[in-house]
This record gives sequence, structure tokens and C-alpha cells, in this order.
Amino acid sequence: MRRFRSAKIVATLGPASSSAEMIESLFQAGVDVFRLNFSHGSHDQHRESYNIIRNLEKKVGRPIGILLDLQGPKLRVGKFENGSIDLEKGQDFLLKLESLSGNEKEVTLPHPEIFKVLQPGADLLLDDGKVRLKVKDCSPQHALCEVVVGGALSDRKGLNVPGVALPISPLTKKDKEDLSLGLELGVDWIALSFVQRPEDVLEARELVQGRAAILSKLEKPQAIEHLEAIVELSDGIMVARGDLGVELPPEDVPSIQKRIVRESRLKGKPVVVATQMLDSMVHSPSPTRAEASDVATAVYDGADAVMLSAESASGEYPVESVEMMSRIVSRVEQDPLYRTLLDASRTPPESTTSDAITSAASQVAHTIGAVAIVTFTTSGETTLRAARERPECPILGLTAQLNIARRLTLAWGVHSVCSEDVHDFSEATTMACIRAKSEEFAKTGDRIVVTAGVPFQVAGSTNILRIARIREEAP
Repeated sequence: MRRFRSAKIVATLGPASSSAEMIESLFQAGVDVFRLNFSHGSHDQHRESYNIIRNLEKKVGRPIGILLDLQGPKLRVGKFENGSIDLEKGQDFLLKLESLSGNEKEVTLPHPEIFKVLQPGADLLLDDGKVRLKVKDCSPQHALCEVVVGGALSDRKGLNVPGVALPISPLTKKDKEDLSLGLELGVDWIALSFVQRPEDVLEARELVQGRAAILSKLEKPQAIEHLEAIVELSDGIMVARGDLGVELPPEDVPSIQKRIVRESRLKGKPVVVATQMLDSMVHSPSPTRAEASDVATAVYDGADAVMLSAESASGEYPVESVEMMSRIVSRVEQDPLYRTLLDASRTPPESTTSDAITSAASQVAHTIGAVAIVTFTTSGETTLRAARERPECPILGLTAQLNIARRLTLAWGVHSVCSEDVHDFSEATTMACIRAKSEEFAKTGDRIVVTAGVPFQVAGSTNILRIARIREEAP
């Protein structure tokens, strides 16, 4: 079941992909990590999807990652007397904290935290930016606005406040209930929505307590102001371009995407590029050429993973979308320019023993033509360091911890395996040769590079590198 590509594929489950047969088809087509989107669906539905994935994992004998995506706070206006209104450019429109039936002149905005930080001149975006308002006058109970871009506005449409840091926790009561369920089930990654500041990640860490890895979704412009600190505190990063594209000018999103990917790679944190990657495949069996180029750009930049949302969750061609994404990734990785770009963007190792060994492993593998780098890891750090180097050969990540093997399914170039404990480096080298052959990375006579930390079972202590040749006796 090895994949012959390095970048991973994350696919969202939903109405179009909820059956055991479809989930298995998506995995066979190339999905490495399944996303459970808690903005939709019931707890029972997500529990069923989780169980299907874990049963599939046993069937195929491969770790499969599961990502729980929390909804985060959703800022919405209230309801209208007739369900919707039409706003004209230039007219006044009043947002009020008090509960009322909305009309063409006013509507409820039940979020006191927004009124506390609004200032005259602030822009407000409604319904993903289709309707735009500018604040003329405001108080803790109201905001009198001018309609800058008019249009239809219906019940409970979302509101964005670009350029303003909102005093809101990224974790609502619903999120905490959803998080509790996910941790009870045993999901591998928690995607944290609405991250604005480093403290938001720390708040989530306090609740998660190491039971899952935290993937911070960067979808607010305020998060970019704290990019380095947020990446440092997170286990992984998602470039959530949908909301970024609402609150930022579209022309700013590509450069910010590259900046986020670069910073994540610098810190050795898995980074996922998401949203509208093959959006036309929701209703079409093939993508536009621009969409194919978009996926390719993320891969050329060195992203760990690319993600499908509606394409696999509610689209008409979920399996075809995964197959197409896999083909695009594979084609990019066969391009000589891809390796040239990865080598040019490689970050220098830090002055630690672990980084020195890992950097050397990549160089040694290149020099001797090794077929794989085999890492032994307790926490996942040794393997993630190897992935940070973006070596030419695949990385076989061996760990005795099943939860770590599952988390590593998101990392670039890593084929993770849950293996038996080893107690000394001689035993580790033997195990590496056996696994490299049984997992179809090597054959008799091939050479591999092995890295590990001694003493074993101590996290973050990578300090040994060895070259090993596959012998005939390795099964």
C-alpha cells in the first residue's frame, strides 16, 4: 500500500462519501488523511465515519490519519421578517445588538464583542463579501453603516470584520463538545479554526493535553501578523484560503500562501494547502487548467499536503477528484524542476545534534543512492526532521506508537509504520532492513540510511546514523 508520491492528500467526508464502500474507494484512489468537518453533520454521523475508517485501517494494514475540523465561532446576522432583503448601494443600514425582526433598514447582530471593537470607517463583509458595509457611527449597542456594495441578504448570513482583531476565543461551547467527542474517539489531528493570536493555540493545547496534534487554520489576517509564533506553537498549519480570500484582497492570497508554507517548512511543521483546489469537480469530471495549476503550485512550493473539501464531501465526482489530485501531485514530483526548487528552498539545519544527523542522512542517502531513509521515532520528531529536509528518497517512519504513526500520515514523504519496540541500535538496523523490504521500499542488495536516538524511547534524541545493506535473509 505504499504511495509513489511524497505530498499527501486530505479529503473531506460528507453526504457524497459517507458509506464504507466509498471511503475505501477514496483511500484506494489516494487519500492519506480523512477530514471530519464538524461544521456539518451530527456526532453520530462523525462517530460512524470514524469507525468505518478504523475498520478500513485494520483491513488494509496501514495507518490512516483522521483530522477533526472544528467549526469555530461563526458571526452571523439575525433573521428578516420575510426571510431576505435587497440592499441598495449608498443606503443606510443599521446593525443592532437587540433582538428584532430584520427589514430593509435594520437587523440584529447578536455579537456584543464586535460592537466593542468597531470604529467609524471599519469595513463589514456579509455573505462571504457579496455585500459590503462601511461603519459611519457606532456604540456598544449599534452600528450605523452605509451600503458600499449592495445585493440580496437573507437570514443568518455570515459576517466578517477585516482588519480588526476580535476579542473572541476560537473555541465555542459547540467546539468544546465536538473536541471532547473527537478526543474520546481518538482522532489524530485537531484543526483549530479562527486562530488570531498565539494565545488561541495555547488555549486549545490546554484542552487537548497532548491527546492529538493541533493544526492551526490560518484564515484571519490577524494570524499572519503573528505567523512565526503561531507556527512555533502548532503541530501543523492549514492555509485556509477561503476565509483569507474574503478578508484580504484576492491578489494578496498567493503571496501569503507562499509565506505560510515557507515558514512552516522552516519550522518543520506539516503544512496543508486547502480550499477550492479542484472546485469545478464538484459538478464536473475534470478540473479547469487553472485549478490543476493551483494544486501544482502548492506541490512545487513544498507543501506537505493538499486538501479536497466540497469536491469529496458533497460533489458528484469524489473518487475522480482524488484520482485527479493524485495524478497532478505525481506529475509535478516527476518534473526535474521540482527537485531543483526543493533543493533551493531547503533551510539550513539548526546547530543541534538531531538536526545535524538528519541533514547528514539526506546528504548520505543522495551520495550512496539509498532507496529509503528509515527513522525510528517515539514522538514523531525524528521523522518530521527527516521530512523537513525533503530528501530525494522516501522516508520510512517506524514507531511503536500507533497514534504517532497515524499523525505522521500527514507529513511529506513519510510512509509510517507501527512496529515493535527495539532496544539497541543493532536490533534497530535489523528491523529497518526487514521493514524496508516488507514494505516494498527495498530489495536484496539495496542500501538504506537509518537514523535513531540512543537511548531508545527518549523523545527528541536523534544521535546515530548508519548505512545498511539489505541482506537475503530479510523477508
